[in-house]
Amino acid sequence: MHVEVEAVRRLKNCINDLVSLLALPAIWSEREPPEVLGILLDVLLRMLQLEFAYARTVVSAGTPPTEICRVAEQRETAPTPEQVGLALEPCLNRTSLRAASVISNPVGRGEASITYAWLGLDQKRGVVVAGSKRADFPTDIESLLFRTAVNQAVVELQRAEVLAERSRVAAVEQVNDQLTVENSYLRQQLESGRCWDEIVGQSMALNNVLALVEQVAPTKASVLIEGETGTGKERIARAVHRLSGRNEQAFVKLNCAAIPTGLLEAELFGHEKGAFTGAVGRRIGRFELAHRGTLFLDEVGEIPLELQAKLLRVLQEQEFERLGDSRTVRVDVRVVAASNRDLAQMAQDGTFRSDLYYRLNVFPITLPPLRERIDDIPLLVRYFADRHARQYNKSITSVGEDTIDALCRYSWPGNVRELANLIERSVILSNGSTLKVPLGELTPSSDTTVASVTLKDFEREHILHALNASHWVIGGPSGAAARLGMKRTSLQYKMQKLNITRPA
Repeated sequence: MHVEVEAVRRLKNCINDLVSLLALPAIWSEREPPEVLGILLDVLLRMLQLEFAYARTVVSAGTPPTEICRVAEQRETAPTPEQVGLALEPCLNRTSLRAASVISNPVGRGEASITYAWLGLDQKRGVVVAGSKRADFPTDIESLLFRTAVNQAVVELQRAEVLAERSRVAAVEQVNDQLTVENSYLRQQLESGRCWDEIVGQSMALNNVLALVEQVAPTKASVLIEGETGTGKERIARAVHRLSGRNEQAFVKLNCAAIPTGLLEAELFGHEKGAFTGAVGRRIGRFELAHRGTLFLDEVGEIPLELQAKLLRVLQEQEFERLGDSRTVRVDVRVVAASNRDLAQMAQDGTFRSDLYYRLNVFPITLPPLRERIDDIPLLVRYFADRHARQYNKSITSVGEDTIDALCRYSWPGNVRELANLIERSVILSNGSTLKVPLGELTPSSDTTVASVTLKDFEREHILHALNASHWVIGGPSGAAARLGMKRTSLQYKMQKLNITRPA
């Protein structure tokens, strides 16, 4: 009768232990393989009343195995897991999945009975060993509990491997997606880019702008470029990028006025498949595409108010979520914004967030209109004429002085872009070596002051201003020649040609 009662008690304990083992996956959830095995050894040590428990596993290919050991009694000179593994190695029969034997106790005195199981069919994955001082270890029930616990761990480790592989594949796909989009974007820029190869001009107004670019480019500060349409805001933004420490990374641009309001958020931050009607796949946004580079937001004043808060968050925190995804994406992006509208006035009127305006306006650069750069017009005309002559296989070697004077008298509401388009059309119309500009297409300027000033008059006034500012000192670092960006001999020649002499 006593034997039957003992058998029932052991059966009940075994059932309770099995139920406890079934709860292990919940405890292991989202833990790394070494943590999974450490919890397994703790459970085995307590449940089977072991002398020691040992595990060895290979976490990833090409790395040394991870070894863990738990001992029932803490000793000051307890062996390391590696020492225990070295002592157990000769006792492991690699032709069998599991076995039981008596060995010299690797963690103390005397002998120990052990049982072990491989972590899966591939013995290279690792092994779990349980050791007890009892000579009858393991009993049938203990073997059942041991195998059940190890099998649970094998399933969990395989699940973790699958999840890790999925994450790795997803990461590779994301990188591939980003590279594909970036390559496509860069090809489009090369094919459709109409940007000038260089910033052309020597006027004081332009030199002041370039000096600001050189100052701000090496920093991380946001830049706001303001100016009329066609003044070359994108060229200045590219110059900021080219002179910065990010010049080996992507320069990504987005014309905020050219994207429908409903699609602008997806264009900026990207979206997941099914995020909205028409989202047939995942798309990388411009912020993600510009990671570690520069993002140029042209016509930033056209961004709707409801989207400005999200843009402000990215500028401040450098993080966002794609449409249709709750995961946060972190980026390192420098933003250069541009607008031909008065953002300060818009902020006062409530049509543009004032906090976003101040965040963008860390370093403002205002581009002068072409009518304030009259002395740059001859250089620009010759530059565009040479460029388009090569493009259309024509030989244009000269531009009439009367043509230059007429172009200088025009107010250029479309600025440099208007001038570039006019010269391209003129090259196409010209049949000889002299550029023929259809001057009749130009609407006379309503500004009588500008209309009455010729190129020679402006050049003379410009030189006189520099001479007076330098007290008529021509050479030297503070002389008029240095102020004008000219050689001393060139300035003297100009003074003779324009009949400029020092007043008595």
